Amino acid sequence: MNLFNKSIIIGACLFSLSAPFALAEQADRTKPVNLEADSVTVDDLHKVSIYVGNVILLQGTMTLKADRIEVHQDGEGFNKATAFGNPVYFRQKQDNSDEYIEGYASRLDMDTKQNTVLLTGNARLKKGADELRGNTMSYNTATEYFEVKNDPNVAKSPGVSPSRVHAVIRPKPKAGAQPPATPLPLQPAGSLNPDASK
Repeated sequence: MNLFNKSIIIGACLFSLSAPFALAEQADRTKPVNLEADSVTVDDLHKVSIYVGNVILLQGTMTLKADRIEVHQDGEGFNKATAFGNPVYFRQKQDNSDEYIEGYASRLDMDTKQNTVLLTGNARLKKGADELRGNTMSYNTATEYFEVKNDPNVAKSPGVSPSRVHAVIRPKPKAGAQPPATPLPLQPAGSLNPDASK
């Protein structure tokens, strides 16, 4: 393993340690899936539905917006979704927290049985002020395991700089720490000449 690949794994580990992502609100799984689109085609025999045009998928706290979403079902209902867009937008509340996580990519593959989400093409994930970017990003919502990769094809193109994984990790305030004090406003002192007051 070369140093570049190690830095990707180390960066992803640091990101997950400093900003733990409990990505899925577990109660969302029991909520109905609501979809809106400009048009839909349904193949009931194969349990596949294709939604096209300003598509919005809602399930509990999860929102997924895309140009096109293909939904696959099994005997238990919603199973997999593949979304395409410019970009696809994903937002979901974290379990046992009031914080949300947001993701953007050209394509998003979600498998509710395997607890996996794969963001492909200019993938970006945000939680508060922390951000992670790469060409592809996969995570397991049950184990909270992340993997972020660069685009190996960019590195092979002549005259093009290799793509890199990028992470922004903001320091977290210490428990019980007070915010910095606001400076007192300046007041006019009157006259600086002591004889002027006589």
